[in-house]
This record gives sequence, structure tokens and C-alpha cells, in this order.
Amino acid sequence: MEAVAVTVSYAQVLDWVKAFASTVAENREYLTRLDSAIGDADHGTNMDRGMKAVLAKLDAQEGEDIGALLKTVGMTLVSTVGGAAGPLYGTLFLQMGMATTGKGELQPADWAAALDGAVSGVQMRGKAEPGDKTMIDALIPARDAFSSALADSASFEDALRRSAQAAEQGMESTVPLVAKKGRASYLGERSAGHQDPGATSTHLLIETAAETWAPE
Repeated sequence: MEAVAVTVSYAQVLDWVKAFASTVAENREYLTRLDSAIGDADHGTNMDRGMKAVLAKLDAQEGEDIGALLKTVGMTLVSTVGGAAGPLYGTLFLQMGMATTGKGELQPADWAAALDGAVSGVQMRGKAEPGDKTMIDALIPARDAFSSALADSASFEDALRRSAQAAEQGMESTVPLVAKKGRASYLGERSAGHQDPGATSTHLLIETAAETWAPE
């Protein structure tokens, strides 16, 4: 039995980006509080500034090329977000854009390719592996859960929900870890016991996609 072929339109991708921007704004202080424990205390502020800049750019976006839209998001984040989040999230969206260039709608396989591109780009940029206490700890489980759900003939909606659940578990798994990358790694053992802010914002990104495209 094949997966139900439900597609995501350009307008729905736009809705997801806007929903992520508002989710980041709502969680700005929470993300910054997480970052104050093990980082520079600026993750929420930086991400909020970047996503507000993205919203300003989206109004001028023409056409209905999903890849072009995601590349615009990525380039805007690279140019407006400080710290590690700008290059990492910028790369994530740029690679998602590369995987979806020229597409006016996304099939399940297209989103799987976008997630795969996101993981490859973030790992190439940040050199992080699973267990290093970074956004990768939420992003890889999200990608893998989505792909395995499709392999199980799950619907697009169900695969999105499983992906979000896996991202949440991945985020929670960072609490006991000792950071190996980024500012948090300077703390050594003291970084254990804190949830990683990058994994948290990544969970919000994946969860927002599920909530936007597969509402319960």
C-alpha cells in the first residue's frame, strides 16, 4: 500500500515559515533562558531578530518556487543572525531550498529530501555528530522518523507528526549530555543537566511544520 499522496502547496510552506517566526517570537525569552545556562544568552533574541527580518523579505517574494522561498529565508538568516545560529539555520534553509528548487508543491519525498539536505548542511557547517548536544540531536531524529514513517506507508500527515515527536524526544535527550560543540562545550561537565537551545528551536521548527500541514 502506498502512502497517501497529500502535497504541501507554496502557500502552505509560506504559512509554515510565518508560523515558525511567530513561534520563535513567543518562545524568545524561553530560548534565551536556556542559552543563558550554557551559552551566550542570545539564542532567542538572535532567532527572533532573524525571523522578523525574514517576514519583511517575504512580502517582496515573487513567484511560487518553494526552493527560492526557502533560499531567501536562509540568506536572510545568514545576514541578520549573530552567533552560531545564523550560519547554521541559514545553511539549513539554504539546503532545504536546494532540495526543492523549482517546486510549486511538495510531495512527501520532497520533504524527506529537504530534511536530508538540512541535516547534511548543518553537519557540514557545524561539524556536529549525534550526542554532541546541538540542534543535530533534534534534526536527525526528525529526518529519520519522517523517512521511516514513509517507508511504513504512513500518510504525509502521520509522517509529519512522527517527525515532530522524534524531534521532541531528541531535544529532551540533550539534557543529560555534555556539550562537545559551540560555546556550551567550554563548560565541560557543567553543561550536563541543561536542555540545548539549538535542539529546542529545531524542535519548534519541525513541530510547527506538523501543526501547519497536519493539524490534529
